[in-house]
Amino acid sequence: MENWLNKTSSKIKEKADIAIIGGSGLYSAEFLEDAKELLINTPYGAPSDAFTIGTLKGKKVAFLPRHGKGHRIPPHKINYRANIWAIKQLGAKWVLSVSAVGSLRTDVKPGDFIVPDQFIDFTKSREYTFFDGPRVAHVSMAYPFCESLRRKVVETARKLNINIHTKGTYVCIEGPRFSTFAESRIWKEVFKADIVGMTLVPEVNLACEMELCYATLAMITDYDVWAERPVTADEVERVMSENVKKAREILYNLIPELPENPEENGGCSCCRSLNTALL
Repeated sequence: MENWLNKTSSKIKEKADIAIIGGSGLYSAEFLEDAKELLINTPYGAPSDAFTIGTLKGKKVAFLPRHGKGHRIPPHKINYRANIWAIKQLGAKWVLSVSAVGSLRTDVKPGDFIVPDQFIDFTKSREYTFFDGPRVAHVSMAYPFCESLRRKVVETARKLNINIHTKGTYVCIEGPRFSTFAESRIWKEVFKADIVGMTLVPEVNLACEMELCYATLAMITDYDVWAERPVTADEVERVMSENVKKAREILYNLIPELPENPEENGGCSCCRSLNTALL
């Protein structure tokens, strides 16, 4: 494990304790102090944009807009490997992804937040692993998210009186189109999933391979089309703008509470995910 990780290391001088990947609507991190931009080259090409590196109450934070500033990269064209590789080289242990999703449940309402604990992958044409050979790894994804980080996100949101759901299954589709009615009914009625989005996979897979503690703060922007209210980009943007302010509030209060070493919390195996994966 250590030998492989050492081979991925670089000479990046800037370091961060925590990485934030901003999804639709969250393109900057105004809450960071002494912020500066950093371009990082990777063996997998360029990340989505320059990283913003700054501090928040003593914590060093790296922020990356997943779609690039101005939302110029569609979900199926994001260079997920470059993004996660760069985060690893910055030294971040914690990775919090913020994303916009559609709801598959009547009680998970637009404007709510949810912290998923499972996912179902329906993407089609992405780069899913760092292990393309000759080294092979089969990383367990039975429990794909960091339970320690999930708990801290939920606790922070509740302290702020923000409506958040503590678990759920995220169906990740290829995009950039939205679901058909038939597909949406399958996600809801057959798979019993809770939310649908386009960016979780392979981001979560790659974070696991890099032994990062990863969780998703998902913003509910709409009911998926099963509700017979066809979603529009305008509707998503309106609800999303309201939620982005709450997401920033959660991040501002959560980041200072994260310990330097994720394993201090207990219940976290993210930092040891390659122990039994490498062949």
